[in-house]
Amino acid sequence: MSVLNQKTVKQRIEIKGVGLHSGEKVNMKIKPAEPNTGIIFKRTDLKRNNHVVPGVYNVTSAAFCTTISNENGVSVSTIEHLMAALYGKGIDNALIEIDNLEVPILDGSSKFFVEEINRVGITISETPIKIIKIEKTIVLADGSKTISIEPSKVSLDIDFEIKYENSLIGTQRNLVKVYETDLNDIYNSRTFCLFEDIEKLKKMNLAKGGSLDNAVVVKGNKILNKEGLRNKKEFVNHKILDCIGDLYLSGYKVIGKIKCSQGGHKLTNQLLRKVFQDNNNFSIVEIKEKNIPHSFINKNFLKSIA
Repeated sequence: MSVLNQKTVKQRIEIKGVGLHSGEKVNMKIKPAEPNTGIIFKRTDLKRNNHVVPGVYNVTSAAFCTTISNENGVSVSTIEHLMAALYGKGIDNALIEIDNLEVPILDGSSKFFVEEINRVGITISETPIKIIKIEKTIVLADGSKTISIEPSKVSLDIDFEIKYENSLIGTQRNLVKVYETDLNDIYNSRTFCLFEDIEKLKKMNLAKGGSLDNAVVVKGNKILNKEGLRNKKEFVNHKILDCIGDLYLSGYKVIGKIKCSQGGHKLTNQLLRKVFQDNNNFSIVEIKEKNIPHSFINKNFLKSIA
């Protein structure tokens, strides 16, 4: 049995919380699934047409969070932090039962999801994983926002930059090699907002469940959360967390180099759509130990099940 084979959680995980934007209570279960199932959401509050697959073309909104919907209009939103945890921990297959329309925000990061996966453990199947390997460089721009992806031999590198007029946040940049870096700072980085934007979000009927327990709030040159920041680059690290989660809507781990400035959910989804417009832009490869460098095995997948 190879560490490069498909994985699922060893036991059911139960999570309770509130939705960041809906403010509604939600119960969620992450259950083991068979190889080649992928990640599937099931809305248990609905009796019919209640399965929703997190796919690139199933994203129906990328404003303030990532929302996916099926052909019947059934949706699940704010999936990015959970998807990032599943990606980082190497979970290829899982059934996620949820009794409301939004994944619980918890503390605004992926920390709790990762801790729960670590607690129950991971089951490795006998079925090899598949990856998406980027073959051509793709570049997108939306005003001052830019994102690109280019080929890489064995890694997923994310080079992310944010620019805020707020003096405390300012310009931050970080480069993360997803399969080699210790991702704890990424997992633990919380969503954030400016104090002056809270009222705007409320008027848009958003952030009903938002609080200092699940978001970093910046007012002028001060952080309102008593505990302060969890790491020096928490703001940009949270954007990298979002990016990892949104990339997993491709259905597989990605081999490529991403560079992004001031982007977010929408730009990442647009990039993936552009990648998949042309089959020459990518290849889907079944990974076996004998056809990849040992560095990929040692650095990537041993870490993913640690």
